[in-house]
Amino acid sequence: MCGIVGVYNYRSAPENLITGMLSSIQYRGPDEAGIYVDSSVALGHCRLSIVGLNDGAQPISNENGTIWVVYNGEVFNYPELKTELQQKGHIFSTTTDTEVLVHLYEEYGKEFLALLNGQFAFAIWDSVKKELFLARDRVGIRPLLYYQCADRYIFASEIKALFTDSSVPRTIAPPALQQIFTYWTTLTPRTAFKDIFELPPGHYQIVRDGRIIEQSPFWELPYYPPESRFQGSLDDAVDETSSLLNDAIKIRLRADVPVGAYLSGGLDSSIITSLITKNFNNKLRTFSIGFQEADFDETPYQRDLVKHLGTDHSELLISNQDIRDTLPKVVWHAEKPLLRTAPVPMFLLARLVRENNFKVVLTGEGADEVFGGYDIFKEAKIRHFWSRFPESASRPRLLEKLHPYIFKDPARSRMILQKFYGVSDANLNDPCFSHRIRWNNTSKNMMFFSDDMLNQLAGYTPEDELAASFPSKFDTRDQLARSQFLEIDIFLTNYLLSSQGDRVAMGNSIELRVPFLDYRVIDFGMKLPPQWKIRGLNEKYILKRTFGNLIPDQIIKRPKQPYRAPIRELFLSGTSDYAKDLLSKNYLEKTGYFNVSKTCNLIDKYRKTERFIASETQNMAIIGILTTQILHQQFIDNFSHRHYLPIAITKRIVK
Repeated sequence: MCGIVGVYNYRSAPENLITGMLSSIQYRGPDEAGIYVDSSVALGHCRLSIVGLNDGAQPISNENGTIWVVYNGEVFNYPELKTELQQKGHIFSTTTDTEVLVHLYEEYGKEFLALLNGQFAFAIWDSVKKELFLARDRVGIRPLLYYQCADRYIFASEIKALFTDSSVPRTIAPPALQQIFTYWTTLTPRTAFKDIFELPPGHYQIVRDGRIIEQSPFWELPYYPPESRFQGSLDDAVDETSSLLNDAIKIRLRADVPVGAYLSGGLDSSIITSLITKNFNNKLRTFSIGFQEADFDETPYQRDLVKHLGTDHSELLISNQDIRDTLPKVVWHAEKPLLRTAPVPMFLLARLVRENNFKVVLTGEGADEVFGGYDIFKEAKIRHFWSRFPESASRPRLLEKLHPYIFKDPARSRMILQKFYGVSDANLNDPCFSHRIRWNNTSKNMMFFSDDMLNQLAGYTPEDELAASFPSKFDTRDQLARSQFLEIDIFLTNYLLSSQGDRVAMGNSIELRVPFLDYRVIDFGMKLPPQWKIRGLNEKYILKRTFGNLIPDQIIKRPKQPYRAPIRELFLSGTSDYAKDLLSKNYLEKTGYFNVSKTCNLIDKYRKTERFIASETQNMAIIGILTTQILHQQFIDNFSHRHYLPIAITKRIVK
């Protein structure tokens, strides 16, 4: 992975601007850096060398130097594509996958995007057409941000690189905050900042004369109606699942540096590591993180699998102090407010990998979304059943199986049952039925917004932006298909692969590769009938059926164990100086995003009331408010790129 930047129609000193932009994100590519400048554009690249270690410096061009590319990512099927291009007469001068892009563009134009199997964000400068062609991978594993004003266009892998240009405004956008405090993240193409946008996943963009002249999708999440779904037997589906995932892993092990794997102790990463050790590398290096607080610690499961597979393993146990100290760094890299602290452990895990001199790891992200692994999918299924069979004696047993902790308090369980499963026909017809309760609960935290914020949001409805992203006839899809679309389009792309994925990994110069998000695996997962993904309430049934013989039974049957940070101990016990300052009345008044009285009252409940048991929604409010304040301090009050160490330019092309 790498970092890319560029400007179309720069104003002055393009080399200084591009060097400054690269300097701000040099952790994305600490190995070498290059720039290209002509009379129209300036491009920059900082490299994390993984493929073609000795000849991969960018920007890279075609044979006659008319087409140039800066590229962040990997095209895993590049050897096959390179062979085809050579047969058509293209001449290559490097051993990298980067060079494949310029020749594919020459040969096929924008249609070449359909040929790529990978994770990427890139910009190709066609000096003959005077066009900048940008694209982002199908599910948004790699970021691509931009700012466009009048006849000037500027892009980068991260927002902070855009902000090194002093003409780019730095303002947190109220609509973005409303989206985060509803959907847990922003909706593409919005970012947390006004007028800064992100190219949607699976899209390309064409820029001419500094203006966007075209933006279109080259891929959309597939949906197959019942008559178009996989027609083979369950055993056939097992064989195909195994074949596709094995090949997805195989091509993601292509690298000129060692490749490791994350090991969480859950099913998904266990499948990936088991397949690697069985079929490709029996000396695999694995990495995991655990918690000193036993309620959240998963190291027993991790150690069971390490013993079972015999991997060369490194683990890190982290404390509440580690979470508290690292949160501001994570916000700096995420570049948006967070409602959960889960990205912090992932940042520390990536740091562990880097300390062990690895650059690349495979992870299990995507399996829950593609193969129906989340409780929210099962909750929707139960609620749908509940509405159709209101007198069924099975109703309490279904919920108890899904959430056994609820039934420890009978009074609470009755209240939750009545509230959660009181479903009307109107609810069932809601295309966002599966996620509506989650979003309604989270959006209650808008009560902490200041009057000024609420006034700025008057008339704004994030639901309109969400609905605009729905495919045609979305409401006719089956319940699971709608749920999967929402989870992939919103949460996976804009949070798990971003704040909890690329941003925290690349903050430590680590590349994540995600076999479950190979587009062929996604396509096949969408073809499977719902009952092969969730059988009764048995989630990811097809994965368990396919790979169950490789993995210890206790891992297959273990319940999910999400990390939930102890908010009072972390940030409100008097041990966190930065939280005390940022949540003070004075700083809340200064930033102006939140109602000071309501926010301080909530904080006082945490600090002063020993018996106060915060809800999950209240915990999210505290983290959301705190990280918004951190973001403001970092990017509005104290932002300066001048403290960055200047990056060393190792390749320079000026025309």
